[in-house]
Amino acid sequence: MSFQQGLSGLNAAAKNLDVIGNNVANSNTAGFKGAQASFSDVFANSLTGGGGSAVGIGTALSAVLPQFGQGNINVTSSPLDVAINGQGFFRMTANGTASYTRNGQFQLDKDGYIVNTGGARLSGYPAGPGGTIVTSTPTDLQVSRSDLPPVATTEASALLNLDARSGIIAAAFNIADPTTYQSATSMGVFDSLGNSHTLSLYFAKTATNVWKVYGANDGVQIGAGALGTLNFTAVGAIDTATTTLPFNISTAVATGATTPLAFTLDLTGSTQFGAGFGVNELTQDGSTSGRLTGFSVGPDGVVLGRYSNGQSLAQGQIVLANFTNAQGLQPLGNNQWGETPNSGQALVGAPNTGSLGVLQANALEDSNIDLTAELVSMITAQRVYQANAQTIKTQDSVLQTLVNLR
Repeated sequence: MSFQQGLSGLNAAAKNLDVIGNNVANSNTAGFKGAQASFSDVFANSLTGGGGSAVGIGTALSAVLPQFGQGNINVTSSPLDVAINGQGFFRMTANGTASYTRNGQFQLDKDGYIVNTGGARLSGYPAGPGGTIVTSTPTDLQVSRSDLPPVATTEASALLNLDARSGIIAAAFNIADPTTYQSATSMGVFDSLGNSHTLSLYFAKTATNVWKVYGANDGVQIGAGALGTLNFTAVGAIDTATTTLPFNISTAVATGATTPLAFTLDLTGSTQFGAGFGVNELTQDGSTSGRLTGFSVGPDGVVLGRYSNGQSLAQGQIVLANFTNAQGLQPLGNNQWGETPNSGQALVGAPNTGSLGVLQANALEDSNIDLTAELVSMITAQRVYQANAQTIKTQDSVLQTLVNLR
């Protein structure tokens, strides 16, 4: 029986070395999770029941258990390198079959799909119109190369100070005569085709604490009179009881876009203090068309496209999957794992929800292999192998002694 015990020990030590060798070989594999060999004793019972002096007949490999501890995270230069900090797996699909991985080395294929080095596509929630994330069934994430359509201006606002020390102007406003107004500023607005137009604003003090606001589009006065009137209180704030804001502006455009271009102008918060004219803020909600210039991945998994017009739009959201028993996953190679009855069903959700971790872009998770520990385990496994070989050698010597008895 000692031969069988020693042989089982040799087999077990060899398999343990196989596991250790595989760990060491993948110590530089991004997202790799080390494994640990688990052994159990082999015991032979007699037909009439076990006896108190029975001896086992060796050992056997009962399981190779993956160890899903967190690996170190290193910064990279690729925007599609993504690391998981915490629990969860990336969900990948290839030919309709789902697999799971911790390796976040991704790239774009020719069709704009986010794929790994094996061509499997990354799963996520799609983005609807306007970049709204649709949290339904995960699908293959695809980055759209389409231009971002222009948005016509509907709201504009200005925050400024008018000089209370200015004198009253009695002359009628004339856009070509700077003596008919005290101050002026301008801002860009956009029509429905994304064409930029210059909205100029002119301010003329016509009475104590009263200012008329005139406008021009691309140098052409808007309307025959003022856009509106600003009345100020004795402390320099807009008198909301006598001032109607925002102003409604309608101006013709000759670019083939929707005409007239209509939007509102809000001057709420502007002041009239005894200080020089100053513009503190100019904003408007329109934009020209934009081409995709880059993208980034947020901690919540949202893939955000950046466009040449300064706008951004969500392209989708990466999902993560977790399992009740991750050690029950089936290794598929290429850093992929497959769902099994032992692992339980995949629990899919957005990053940083439930038990799922957060994402870090421009980073990769290293393997969780501790080389020092593996080398020590290798020495131990080698000694175990030598010891089992020695038991076989010793048993052989005993049998040889018996054979040589006269």
